[in-house]
Amino acid sequence: MSFALRPDAVVPGGEISQAERAVRVDLAAAYRLAALNGWDDLVYTHLSATVPGEADHFLINAFGLAFDEITASNLVKINGRGQLVGDWPEGAARPSVNVTGFALHAAVHAARPDAQCVIHLHNTAGIAVSAQKHGLLPLSQHALRFHRRIAYHDYEGLAFTPEEGTRLTASLGNHFAMLLRNHGTLTIGRIVAEAHVLMATLIKACEIQIQIQIQAQAGGEVVSPAPHVADRAAEQLEDGGAIEGVIEWPALLRKLDKIDASYRD
Repeated sequence: MSFALRPDAVVPGGEISQAERAVRVDLAAAYRLAALNGWDDLVYTHLSATVPGEADHFLINAFGLAFDEITASNLVKINGRGQLVGDWPEGAARPSVNVTGFALHAAVHAARPDAQCVIHLHNTAGIAVSAQKHGLLPLSQHALRFHRRIAYHDYEGLAFTPEEGTRLTASLGNHFAMLLRNHGTLTIGRIVAEAHVLMATLIKACEIQIQIQIQAQAGGEVVSPAPHVADRAAEQLEDGGAIEGVIEWPALLRKLDKIDASYRD
């Protein structure tokens, strides 16, 4: 799809609540952090967040903007059918939303009401590990966060249809992280911060696994934690189901503010 929205454009949409404004700022920050970490893939992949108090509405990036161009005000609000939500002045350019991005994110938001935020990325290490038959191995503390707590979904091509969305969410189940085989990574969060921190942990785990495998090929001996230790560590890292990212998020926002605070615009 082609689209003519400028990065500095404010997407029309009428008045927004303070709660929506806060989610917009957090989601824009998550996009900027993804770009800063090198997790972006041209203008593809997406991060989305539900709008507080508005059933069936969520925010997502306008298709064609790079992650480092996303701001709180140029995020697009759409409904579960992929339709733009808001008041649009006559003659105003309407942004496009990536069809595959909408299909995937809409399916997850519909199936998981607890998911305020959904992050799907095409990061190199995540794709590499997703293509390994055994998937993510319990080789590091980062990986143990997902020990017996990660889903897998086989590659089916580009996700255009509601039918694949149904299969994908069935694969996800009640997990907060998933490897999409030969495709990428996905995390969800009860707040934006949680989805981001889980994604950062998952990507780090995949990067460590690839590095360990390289060392093993060079003759290095790999040491893995005992199964009972891995199980105990996973329970400790899950921390009784507490929402993750609450402690880290303010520090990450301060980091962004020092670099470029325009995500708040």
